[in-house]
Amino acid sequence: MRRPAARQLALAAALAGALVSTGAAAPPSPAAGPATDPAKVPVAVGHGGAVASVDADASAAGIAVLRSGGNAVDAAVATAAALGVTEPYSAGIGGGGYFVHYDARSRRVHTIDGRETAPATATAGLFQENGQPIPFAEGQTSGRAVGVPGTPDTWRAALDAWGSRPLAQLLKPAEKLARDGFTVDSTFRAQTAANEARFRDFPATRELFLPGGALPVVGSTFKNPDLADTYAEIARKGTGAMYRGPIAEDIVRTVRTPPVDPAATRNVRPGDLTAGDLRGYRTEWQEPTRVRYRGLDVYSMAPSSSGGTTVGEALNILERTDLAGLTDAQYLHRFIEASRISFADRGRWVGDPAFEDVPTRGLLSQRYADSRACLIRPDRALTSPLAPGDPRHPVPCASTGQTAPTTYEGENTTHLTVADRWGNVVSYTLTIESTGGSGITVPGRGFLLNNELTDFSFAPAAPGVPDPNLPGPGKRPRSSMSPTIVLEHGRPVLAVGSPGGATIITTVLQTLTGHLDRGLPLVEAIAAPRASQRNQTTTELEPGLWESPLRAELEALGHGFRANPEIGAATGVQRLPDGRWLAAAEKSRRGGGSAMVVHPSP
Repeated sequence: MRRPAARQLALAAALAGALVSTGAAAPPSPAAGPATDPAKVPVAVGHGGAVASVDADASAAGIAVLRSGGNAVDAAVATAAALGVTEPYSAGIGGGGYFVHYDARSRRVHTIDGRETAPATATAGLFQENGQPIPFAEGQTSGRAVGVPGTPDTWRAALDAWGSRPLAQLLKPAEKLARDGFTVDSTFRAQTAANEARFRDFPATRELFLPGGALPVVGSTFKNPDLADTYAEIARKGTGAMYRGPIAEDIVRTVRTPPVDPAATRNVRPGDLTAGDLRGYRTEWQEPTRVRYRGLDVYSMAPSSSGGTTVGEALNILERTDLAGLTDAQYLHRFIEASRISFADRGRWVGDPAFEDVPTRGLLSQRYADSRACLIRPDRALTSPLAPGDPRHPVPCASTGQTAPTTYEGENTTHLTVADRWGNVVSYTLTIESTGGSGITVPGRGFLLNNELTDFSFAPAAPGVPDPNLPGPGKRPRSSMSPTIVLEHGRPVLAVGSPGGATIITTVLQTLTGHLDRGLPLVEAIAAPRASQRNQTTTELEPGLWESPLRAELEALGHGFRANPEIGAATGVQRLPDGRWLAAAEKSRRGGGSAMVVHPSP
């Protein structure tokens, strides 16, 4: 589960060399900080900035940028590029994401919507045949699932606005990591094994991820020279190379004629992505969502993500309750019910605002939250699916319209958080959707294509119920990604986010309330056993709660549960009162995360 220290040192040295070549001061000796530590450390405290991600090599890339004088945005891009190498089943240049940035100079939070878009020919029936939805697995592993990647243009937009280093420099560590290789851990092997059957059906995927026709061995070195060459090409030409020219042509060809093994029996449908779709892609600048909670300002992503509105509504529902004074069972009951209610409203109202009338302001109003909070009873659980309310016309304790269950979302993705010595902060969630994305590698390019369009509803969630998340031409599918930054009097308190599909929302909500209300240190709030209620008949519980006496207490209130071995994989950074940064990551989920600071202190 650990990567060799030498690999982290090489990564740091690669970026340091690139920065020094342009006249920046040389970074301290590698022995000066945690980038040399071979272990994944879940918490680190110190000065000079902080990085937290799921991977030690990726965190080391970000730390090297900060040590060399780069800012949080520079470090976030370098970290994300490295995650595209070591976490290829979760993220990469074939996917998209959401970038939330706090600018210390202006004390403002800005967001970039880098979500993938559907082809111009997409209709509401994109995943239907003969009037019926196709099976999810068949939609997932297909060209039809692939949206226009948004990650490269997100990097461009962020660096153009706030970066201090050229993209070419920031890609060098990831390029070197892809070319020289990283050490396979048990998580990477397990994720490969889970995808083995479909990976074998695509020669380019099989050749890359099943070297010699077998699963990668824990402790072996995994190399991706094609991705290294792709990064080098993007470094020379800019991120526009992903949207026009040879790389773009290869993407279009792969989507429209998926390169399937002739011996495969899998039905792999082609997609309809065109060169024009790629050329026309643009990231969107969105105003962040904002709610006041316990005197703090909580900022996150507005639609097309449902993360900011759903976490924000749930926080507003909980605002009137003293969560600190409740027993553990009472706290979890309130947390579950707030999640259930906010997911009911999410399903009815949230979609791509370029296509749907999304009442974002109403969903985030305290008046509306209060009208929904009165549904919660201290002695009895609500039942799901719960009907939505109407944020345009709040009526206390009322629900309007028909109920609709929450549609399926894949549970993978990755998240990183960064802070620099000037006080700038980035919370960035990026993804290719399911673990392994579409399963289709672009031949000769070394990266998997996303299956992001399966985040659309294949059909309305319930007959006769309006569904704002049906496919459409150029439309962004609804997401649950919830990169969050919390301010007090205009200055950062903490930033947090997580992977996990729709469980991202409940993971971020539980982490925030665990830390802000229940008094848990950030790393313990991240490590705490999780529950996830998404307007479904049962609530998912991790083993720490499933095996706890708390489950029986909650069942006595009418809650139903099902077990989930692992929910989310959060990271966060926190500004301590003395000015130091604390980086926090998972202790054990996904093999543990990697928290680093530039200059560690006791």
